[in-house]
Amino acid sequence: MVTTWLTERFGLDVPVVLAPMAGVAGGALAAAVSGAGGLGMIGWGGGPAEDLRAHLDLARAGGRPFGVGLLAWTLPRQEDVVDAVLEAAPALVSISYGDYARYVDRFHRAGIVVTTQAGTLDDAFAAVDAGVDVVVARGGEGGGHGRDRVATLPLLQAVLDAVDVPVLAAGGIGTARGVAAVLAAGAAGAWVGTAFTACVEAMNPPAARQAVVAADLHDTVYTTVLDMARGVPWPSEFGGRAIRTAYSDTWHGREQELAAHPVPMDEPIVWAGQAAGLVRAQRTAAEVVADLAGADAVLAEVCRRTTGG
Repeated sequence: MVTTWLTERFGLDVPVVLAPMAGVAGGALAAAVSGAGGLGMIGWGGGPAEDLRAHLDLARAGGRPFGVGLLAWTLPRQEDVVDAVLEAAPALVSISYGDYARYVDRFHRAGIVVTTQAGTLDDAFAAVDAGVDVVVARGGEGGGHGRDRVATLPLLQAVLDAVDVPVLAAGGIGTARGVAAVLAAGAAGAWVGTAFTACVEAMNPPAARQAVVAADLHDTVYTTVLDMARGVPWPSEFGGRAIRTAYSDTWHGREQELAAHPVPMDEPIVWAGQAAGLVRAQRTAAEVVADLAGADAVLAEVCRRTTGG
């Protein structure tokens, strides 16, 4: 497989990081991805630190490097979550969406590599100024929360040209071809979420996994109405991409009306990116990683065609 900063730094076989999806990427999925040769991540969106410790124990039991993703805006009222992560000493911590800069040195002092997700070029500059070790260039195609201002490929090109730290690419990467594309552009690896949402080791219920399998490329929406409906105080600049529902179809674009007269939502939310249209079945994490590892063959074939070898 292609050797990059990511594979060398963490001893990986495949330059793929499991995106830290809260409610999906728990300790079992993280351990499965790491065991298959990628870098598994636990996504933590809030909750008791003891619950997080149980997931950290699951991931650590696999004996392979793993990481944790935290939401910066939730941490001021959950400092014990930071303590739990420091105690577990993961290889990588991703901390995004809010005032993450205040935590970078704290994790560095514990010898932990730190990253954050950047949805614009300004985000990437701010990340480097904050001292992160690697930037995740996350395009608007990505599932879950983030920005929707720039697509993955334009953002990746701009960030690669602008910063002097390794860059991972996120958003819309669901197959070996997608991994090959971002590696060819110069990314150190792919940050993949939606392709793992239908894994049997994931925390989400089988119905949510099947919803991703059934989705087409055009079946997601980037919106704030789903957070409004459930009363989750995400920072106003970040919406989320999810499988479309009757609720989102009704209220997307009518945010002011919804804010003035809240309407409850009785449908489950399935956070997923546009790569949902590439997910064909519920599978194990090892099967997904093995497919993504096919990027090596894709790149080799491209080289053969272009060189005539």
